[in-house]
Parts: sequence; C-alpha cells; structure tokens
Amino acid sequence: ATLTGRMPLPPMWSLGYHQCRWNYRDQEDVYHVHGKFEELDYPYDVLWLDIEHTSGKRYFTWDKHLFPNPIPMQQKLKSQGRNMVTIIDPHIKRDNHYYIHNQATAKGLYIKDKTGKNDYDGWCWPGSSSYLDFTNEEVRNWWADQFSYNSYVGSTPSLFTWNDMNEPSVFNGPEVSMQKDLRNLDGIEHREWHNLYGTLFQRATAEGLTRRNPGENVRPFVLSRSFFAGSQRYGSIWTGDNESSWPHLKVAAPMLLSLNTAALSFVGADVGGFFGNPDAELMTRWMQAGAYQPFFRGHAHHDSKRREPWIFGEVWMSRMRHAAMARYALLPYWYTIFREAGVTGMPVMRTMWMQYPELEELYGTDDQYLIGSDLLIKPVTEAHATKSEVAFPLEHDWYDVDTMMSMPLSKGNGVGSQALSVSSDIDKIPVYQRGGSIIARKLRLRRSTQMMVNDPYTLYIAIDSTSKEATGVLYMDDEFSFDHEKKGSFGEAKFKADLKNKFISNKVNAESQWVASTSKSSRMIERVIIMGVEEPPTTMHLQSIELHFSYDRESKVLVIRKPNVSALDDWEIKLS
Repeated sequence: ATLTGRMPLPPMWSLGYHQCRWNYRDQEDVYHVHGKFEELDYPYDVLWLDIEHTSGKRYFTWDKHLFPNPIPMQQKLKSQGRNMVTIIDPHIKRDNHYYIHNQATAKGLYIKDKTGKNDYDGWCWPGSSSYLDFTNEEVRNWWADQFSYNSYVGSTPSLFTWNDMNEPSVFNGPEVSMQKDLRNLDGIEHREWHNLYGTLFQRATAEGLTRRNPGENVRPFVLSRSFFAGSQRYGSIWTGDNESSWPHLKVAAPMLLSLNTAALSFVGADVGGFFGNPDAELMTRWMQAGAYQPFFRGHAHHDSKRREPWIFGEVWMSRMRHAAMARYALLPYWYTIFREAGVTGMPVMRTMWMQYPELEELYGTDDQYLIGSDLLIKPVTEAHATKSEVAFPLEHDWYDVDTMMSMPLSKGNGVGSQALSVSSDIDKIPVYQRGGSIIARKLRLRRSTQMMVNDPYTLYIAIDSTSKEATGVLYMDDEFSFDHEKKGSFGEAKFKADLKNKFISNKVNAESQWVASTSKSSRMIERVIIMGVEEPPTTMHLQSIELHFSYDRESKVLVIRKPNVSALDDWEIKLS
C-alpha cells in the first residue's frame, strides 16, 4: 500500500448489502423488489441496474419506456434509505444520434487503429463501438464531466456507478480484447497500457462522481471489474462472472485473500454466483459467506431464475436475513477496519499468516481468514455440512460469537495452533472473536445503514484469559463526506477492560470542534457484554452511580445494561 497508494474510506452505505441482477426489467420491477425488502425487514442498501436500463445500450441514458421517471424512482428509494447504481461501460455505441459518441468523435477522444489515424471500431454490447482513451488526462476530464447532473440526465446524488467490461472487452478482438498494436492518442501501442486501462477508467469515473457535487465533498462509489496495482484508490472490485456452484463458493475466499494481500481490500465475489441457479442451501451458505467479505453483493445472469431471498420460501429467507443482519450489526467494526486499512495499509480481509506469521502450519490456509485482527471466519463451502474444522492460533482465546463462550483449547504456552471440529449446521457459520479484543455492534434491526446512524452501540468485550484485559477502537465520522480528511472531523473511542485492576474505560481521540457539533446522544452505548468473566464483581459504579448487571455462571458472560455513556465521552466504570 505504501508503494501503490492507500484506500480512501468508502461511504458507510456501500458496506451494506447490494442487490443486483441483469436486469431488473423496469421501474415497476424496481419498486416491487424494493417493496419486498421493506415488507420483510430484510436489510439492504443499494439496488442495481444493468445494461438494459439504457436506451439501446447508450450509457448515460434511460429507456424511456421501461424507466420513464428515473429521478422520482431514485428519490423514492432514497427516502427510505437506499441508493442506486447504474452500469456504465467504456465502449461507446457508434451512433450519430448519440451525444456521447458525437462529442467524443468531434473532440478526437477515441483510441485509434494501428495506423494511428482512424478511430478504432470494435464489437461489444451495443454492436459497433469505439473506446475512449483513458490513458489521456484530457479524455479523463471530459469523461468526469459527463457525470454532472446536467449532462447525465435522470441522475441524482443517490445514483452511483458500476464500471464493467473495462479490460477492455472487445467481442471480436483477440482474447476478447483489443489488438495489441492499436494506438492511444500519444501513439503508444495497446500492449504497453492494457493493464492500466480499467484502472484509469475507474479513476475518471470516481473523479466525475466527486466533481458533480458542490464543494466536491461527497465520497464516490465505483465498482470495477478490471483492476491493477493501485486500483484501491478509486473504488471497489469484484471477482467477475462466477458460477452458482459449490466449487465457486469455495474458491471465493482464496481469490479475495489474494486481492487483499495486494492492497485491494474493498473486494467481493457475487453472492449466489452469476451463472446458473443456486438451490436454497447454496444460496444461504453464500449469503452467510458474503456477509463476511468486504464487498457484499448478490448478482445474477438474465437467464438465471429470480433469486431474491424470498424466492426460496420463508424458512430459507429467514436464514439469509439472519446472515445479513449479522453483517449490519457489525458495520461499526467493518467501518473501523476500513479506516485502519486506509491509514496503515493493513488489509481488511487477512490471511492467517499475515496476522500470525510465526505459525508456519497456517501459511497454506486459505479456507479461513480474519476480518481485521479480531474476527476469525470459516465459511461453509460444502453441501450438507454439519461440521467444520477450524485452526485456532493458541496465542489467543477465541469466543464463539453466537454462544459467547470460549473455545476449549489446550493453550499450553500459547505457541502454535489447534484444530477443532465445530458445529456448522445450516443455521451456523463459524465466527470467533479474539480474546483481548473489544468490538462495537449495533443490534437494532433496521432496513438500511441510513436508518442506523443514531442507533446505540453494544460493546462485546472478549477477555484474554491470561492478562484479564481487552482493548478495542471504534472509529466514527459522518459516514459520507470527506470532512474526516479535509477538516479532521472524526472521533476514535479507545476502549479498555482490565479485570485485574477492576475497570472498564473509554478515552476519546477527536477534534474538539467536531465533537462539539456532534450529538453525543447519537453515539450512546446501551449495553456492555463481557465474555470470559470467571467471577463477577459485587458492584460496579460510573462515578457515584451504581450500575445494574447480570451474570451467567455457565457461559461466564456478564452484561451491563444501560450504562448511559457515550462513545464520544471519556469515562470509567469501576468494578468492586
């Protein structure tokens, strides 16, 4: 990341669930799908439109018969906390009645044939197409201008962008791309800049989404299929057209771990698989796995059967919703880890060897991984599975996030790892919190991130059995603007629990003006859950106020309800 650039913090909503299909047929289909998510209290944040939403595959346009009122459509979804994404590819339909093509031709913005004299003509979704030269700064600036609300008619501030086919794809070209001897506007052959093309296209799109707003202070979102070293600076990446099969679910984690190792953290594999028709079990397992990958999108080919969660029946829908709810509850943690990735370069999704380089036996492990340093994930990728084997580093305790009980490990001197066979029936994905960590969640069921903004936190404290301590960080800002970069408008709550010295505390690192302008009541902590408590305290106090708590001796879990503290205040709870 030091060499290729660090990832900017994405908007909070982009870390939620994305629902996509090639294609949602029309405006009424959009309203129907959105309405079903609302009706079922199934959390999602973004609804996507593929190429059929355009007028004849002319990007920056709408099919007026299928989507006659795109602005009211976007406004309706936004009023209920949802954004939309439309696809915009780099191939431009060669049509003299298409304003993008006419301007690009008149300004000389297209890639040339091997002579360097004529605009290249290749074949893609619209048929005869030309390709803009994104290696050229003037072309990138012109492209960015096309995202202004005056130019992209029918777009609103809640509409974002998907860049596909940007390898670039050419259906009648060699290896389904451009000939290597085509020339850019500087006369340099395609073979020299092929790998850069998709990244520069995504860069220009991200700049356009930023520039379209007054003050250029709203974070963009751009998903790209093609990428190169440094693409993390411009948006998200997905692994392309996968298949609805167990082998493709299984290979998703290794692919995403490879990308994270290369500093591309905001990545995902399409939930359910693009081609084919997943059965209910595969779709559920993929939703469970997808909830623990950085980019979380369901997508499907137009020949695939409809597969929105409710299609599979109430029981299966409830299982999928439970997986999505787990994702949304953890969004404060996800957001904090994305911030860490942007500041330090450490990836969001980590191989076992990255966090535990001394454990050589885990060097080849790619079927389990860590989110940040504190959550260990083992996706279930086999049909009819009821058991999974998980390798636990013995340096730490590990707590099952569902039972909140410590795993029965033979820690010894804390060296090496131990494999355990754990339950993983259809309602369970093995996820474990590291002993010594503190993670913030939001537990109230909401239908989108926008509706969660003012919800209180629950702190999950996983005590280290040796030191009897735990620490954790919660990052907070406005979740959508660049104020955290431009003005330093953000806060970090640094939590610590020390059962030996009998306290739980918070120290805030924040710019004072931002704290003063932010309602502390919107950052309240409504509950503290402490795992691994061998003996409960007799009393606990916040200053002179005695706090009520409960303790379960079997699970060794202590719960403090309504401590009435803010994550934006310094405080200390004393145990006695």
